[in-house]
Amino acid sequence: MSTPSGPVRDRPEQHPSAVVGERRQLIDVAYRLLGSPAEAEDAVQEAYARWYAMSRQQQEAVVSPGAWLTTVAGRVCLDLLGSARVRRERYVGPWIPEPLPDRAEWIGGSAGGGRTDPADLITLDESVTMAFLVVLESMTPAERVAFVLHDVFRYPFPEISEIVGRAPTACRQLASSGRRRLRAAQAPATPVVGQAVLVRHFKEAWEARDIRALVGLLDPDATMTADGGGLVGAVLRPVEGSGRIAQYVVHIADRAPGLTLLERTVNGRPGLVAQHAGTTVTVAAFDLTGGRISRIWAVRNPEKLRRWTGSGPN
Repeated sequence: MSTPSGPVRDRPEQHPSAVVGERRQLIDVAYRLLGSPAEAEDAVQEAYARWYAMSRQQQEAVVSPGAWLTTVAGRVCLDLLGSARVRRERYVGPWIPEPLPDRAEWIGGSAGGGRTDPADLITLDESVTMAFLVVLESMTPAERVAFVLHDVFRYPFPEISEIVGRAPTACRQLASSGRRRLRAAQAPATPVVGQAVLVRHFKEAWEARDIRALVGLLDPDATMTADGGGLVGAVLRPVEGSGRIAQYVVHIADRAPGLTLLERTVNGRPGLVAQHAGTTVTVAAFDLTGGRISRIWAVRNPEKLRRWTGSGPN
């Protein structure tokens, strides 16, 4: 399912502007590894800080600054993934990666002061869909790094081994393990147009409080997962089954009169945004199986919705 973004390799990179030009690629990699634009930015900033901390002579001794920056950023991400697993064990309810709007739909836009927000640099392709990112969350940190760098960005295993600290053959096995996890978890991708139609019908049935129509749009074994982070009300365990999900979303609508549902692009795929009194309160991503909705991820944690509410970086 992954769409290779393509490595930026083997080219003259010694000019300072070329070093700065690596930022988009690094942010792309780091977001897929961490699932958070803010954490991705921190990892990339740390890599650049270490680069600029070197003397001019040390920098000139680096054959490929782009590869050097990727190695450092990858190691930082690997460390962050290890600590994130511990933090997420204490997280209130399920943890879902931060959803990204389409750039044309992002209320906040690019950051001011000449600084580009990291989210604006992320390539929206099949490797950032919510379904893909959730599978990445199930991988060990080493598996995730090896799989993302090799299968998504086409980095060779000898370079990945320098990041993971394991032999190239071990990295190959890690990527293969990640690949098996992906194949086991994901159904064939539904064309964007087909998903958009199904999401629109779901929106209309939700607005009409039509439980029968909602059940008909959902796979019988569908699952809905909500992420409130303990900051807002959200079900702490996945809601399973088409009937229970239909009743749950109608219950939400009944408890929040005036809720407005908008069709929006979420991580490159058709999704829904729920607003109340002009404020985004939920961003929902969908996955489909056999022409029906099989997974819904509802992000309600306000800290993950800043780019959807206009309260993001300024």
